[in-house]
Amino acid sequence: MPAFVALLRGVNVGNAKRVPMAELRRVLEDLGCTNVATLLNSGNAVFRRAKAPSAKVAAEIATSIAAVLNVAVPVVVKSSSEYEAIIKDNPFVSHAVDRSRLLVSFTQDSKALSTLASLAALAGPPDEFSLGKHAAYLHCATGILESKIGAAVLGKAGGSATTRNWATCLKLHNLISEREP
Repeated sequence: MPAFVALLRGVNVGNAKRVPMAELRRVLEDLGCTNVATLLNSGNAVFRRAKAPSAKVAAEIATSIAAVLNVAVPVVVKSSSEYEAIIKDNPFVSHAVDRSRLLVSFTQDSKALSTLASLAALAGPPDEFSLGKHAAYLHCATGILESKIGAAVLGKAGGSATTRNWATCLKLHNLISEREP
């Protein structure tokens, strides 16, 4: 059974969209996922399950969270190979010193990813933005709160994308690697 990562958008920020990680693990296990682990309290999970298209797995998880927890939340799922490609394609990793200022925006499909292209004009120096084949990458050199594009990607303009900093991405990568045969 292959490994997958699930990323929930906008959960456990303030009082809205509360998804306890223990409940998320239970939802995933009820869907037939095994070796489930969550990371932090922001809707990150790694698991193994029968091979299926990532979009189908994402839809199943979102439907189950809505039914069980009464929370409507966008879910992005990537297989271990998809996630590996996203990690390898980051164009800023060689010079971004602070991993908390290096962001990856994940979408479920290429159409949703292409909507992030319109935000590129907000990436004035010293910010850097790159739309990759599988994800969008953002380096906010002076900090996310100081960045126009950072605020846009994390806000409503980010649409169905969900964003993680590089440190979290690497921790998830390690969890996925532990689950691969």
